[in-house]
Amino acid sequence: MRYESFCGGIYETNCYVLQAPQGTLLFDAPDGCCDWLQSRGITPAVLLLTHGHFDHVPEVAEVKRRFGCTIGCHRETVPMIADPDFFRSFGFQLEIEPVQPDFLIEATPSRDFAGLEMQVLEVPGHCPGSLCFFVKSEALLIGGDVLFASGVGRWDLPGGDGELLFEGIRNKLYPLGDDVTVLPGHGPPTTIGAERRTNPFVR
Repeated sequence: MRYESFCGGIYETNCYVLQAPQGTLLFDAPDGCCDWLQSRGITPAVLLLTHGHFDHVPEVAEVKRRFGCTIGCHRETVPMIADPDFFRSFGFQLEIEPVQPDFLIEATPSRDFAGLEMQVLEVPGHCPGSLCFFVKSEALLIGGDVLFASGVGRWDLPGGDGELLFEGIRNKLYPLGDDVTVLPGHGPPTTIGAERRTNPFVR
């Protein structure tokens, strides 16, 4: 499956675009993604959020306003994008433009997004409500900040839990198959097989 990626913001956060049968899917909305989408002539039909951490959601409201797409996320992500003071309550001097999602997403073996069937896996530990989207027919996983090339998502932020994260990777991601390509929230793509064999955090 053909995909395009953009890396934006001071945390070098990845977002991804996949072409589904009924429209374009955008995963996450880091700083700069709106201008990148416009420069590429891409109009997303649906924005899917892997989780609600600040570096993945700063342009969610702008994406919705500029392109008129619908927004889907986990219920635990809602306050992170809807409450402009959410991050301040944890001591971070951060603020986003608030926006409400159009629909909620939870773990499911199969769900249709713009005509593309994906399995949705909930893998918390890095962030409550953290989702991974698996296109089984293409052996492709949009993984957010769960599993990186030779790394994993940090677990020292509010709501983080290292053991829960490691358990989710072992029990939910590794069984997907060694040939699965992982598109992470930061850094280069990797594969389940490479991480299962060599990842220093979860082996």
